[in-house]
Amino acid sequence: MIENTKCECGHQNRVGTVLCEACGKPLFEVDSGEVLEMRYDGTARRSQRVNPNIIDKVWNFFSSVKVAIYLIIFTLIGSIFGTIFQQESNFVQVDASKFYKENYGTIGDIYYKLGLSHTYESWWFITLLVMIGASLIICSLDRVLPLYKALSKQKIRKHLQFLTRQKVVYQGPIEENAVEWVQRCAGLLKKKGYRVHIDGDALLAEKQRFSRWGPYVIHIGLIIFLLAVLFRGLPGLHLDKHYWFQEGEITRIPDTTFYLKNEKFRVEYYSEEEMSDDFKGTGKIVPKLFETKVVLYECTADCGDPSKIPVLEEVKRHAIQVNDPLSYKGLSAYQFDFDLTPKLRSVQPVLVDKTTGEQYGKFKLDMTNPLREFKLGPYTLELSNKFMDFSLNDQGQPISKSAKPNAPAFLFTIKGPGVPDTGGQYIYFPKQIDKERFQQDAINEKLGGLQNKLELDVLAMEDVDFSNSSSYLNIRIDRAMPFVWLGLGIVMLGLIMGFYWQHRRIWLRVDDTILTLGGHTTKNWFGMRREVSSFLQTMGVEVDEKSLDNGGNRP
Repeated sequence: MIENTKCECGHQNRVGTVLCEACGKPLFEVDSGEVLEMRYDGTARRSQRVNPNIIDKVWNFFSSVKVAIYLIIFTLIGSIFGTIFQQESNFVQVDASKFYKENYGTIGDIYYKLGLSHTYESWWFITLLVMIGASLIICSLDRVLPLYKALSKQKIRKHLQFLTRQKVVYQGPIEENAVEWVQRCAGLLKKKGYRVHIDGDALLAEKQRFSRWGPYVIHIGLIIFLLAVLFRGLPGLHLDKHYWFQEGEITRIPDTTFYLKNEKFRVEYYSEEEMSDDFKGTGKIVPKLFETKVVLYECTADCGDPSKIPVLEEVKRHAIQVNDPLSYKGLSAYQFDFDLTPKLRSVQPVLVDKTTGEQYGKFKLDMTNPLREFKLGPYTLELSNKFMDFSLNDQGQPISKSAKPNAPAFLFTIKGPGVPDTGGQYIYFPKQIDKERFQQDAINEKLGGLQNKLELDVLAMEDVDFSNSSSYLNIRIDRAMPFVWLGLGIVMLGLIMGFYWQHRRIWLRVDDTILTLGGHTTKNWFGMRREVSSFLQTMGVEVDEKSLDNGGNRP
């Protein structure tokens, strides 16, 4: 690394600086005709420290453009793995542990066990994104700070070596007073849109400096984009799941304060005459329209307490159809599917004393959200457990296979006369078919034999409530998406800044009637050379445009 920092002009430069920050003279090169490297105006970067410590080494690693390119390549390769087979996030009620092996064989099973079925949520993929973000931040800071210091503290009078080693150079005599000639130059350059600074017989003119910040604006946009993508994994910021909503039911949308009521579902089918030729005569029933009329509620009190009934406030009504979702404050509900199979919603059984035939009250037992305790005459029923889709595991223990009320079962602890002080357990299957299939009496015999004394029974069909249909809705919340679009918008702004404008600078000084001019631009050297040639000719200096190239170094 470079250690000498003293320039002959007396300015003390920071370690690593290649060109003097005051006069622009190359500090550590022998005099040559090569064009100067003007990327950061020769200003030192932190990554060029002579004796780097641990923090500096980490900084140097992430500030390397080569490292950034490797990280991007690794991320692209990793994302390719995520496209080989379907990702788990695309499934709707599919057991991923069986899906890949059944559909793709051994390779699919290996794919699943390696965790590639959720590539984009995996720790290593997120780590790569975080490292790319760190590289963007450190690369930007390592370059933008010295560039800002160099451009904000530009000296007007530059060393002759600095001027003669630019790509656009002119040296030649002038016949009038140097100061007056420079003053005339300033007026002409201002008309061309330059900001002009004068120091006696020296001049600095520049325009469109803002274009130099284009790459860093792009970096800012990419950083915001990456942060938004990463934050989508935080609770409450992103939701994209499918849920069943039974007709007539108010259902809580998980991980939100919203509740949705399916008021009415309707479906229309194509008649035989309306069907296309592909479906005529096939016997298939093709839906023409299916619509769910919903009411969206927002919880305002007692939202997180399961022992209390939440206070709900209606916020919106909408008839959801395909491509016409309900939308409210970032939440969207799309019509996805439907099921016309009647589903048990609630029953109103009574407690019967089998020895006397006496009945103790009638209570409403909701399948999805039952109360925890019921008082029936001298008896108290406490809900100990519920199984929405009852089954038995290999050890004979009761489990619930899913959250749907396909085979609901309720385990009560009954306390009262003729029952032990600690209470007796009783399992209840609302569906008659489930009572026979799972042998309710046999289970209750093992639980303590209450079936010989007490029984829960529904006396009439009027005490059974069915929902005629269910709507399958896709619930989406993406509060990070505005920041994704913001990041992309900033990236586009940076691209426009960098593509359509150029930072142009012209330095000149007059020494004993000899004019020395140097010009620099970030791109479009032909245009820069043409502009300098036109400017000099207007000032009365006869010059050939091509002769302005420094030693034939044409772009």
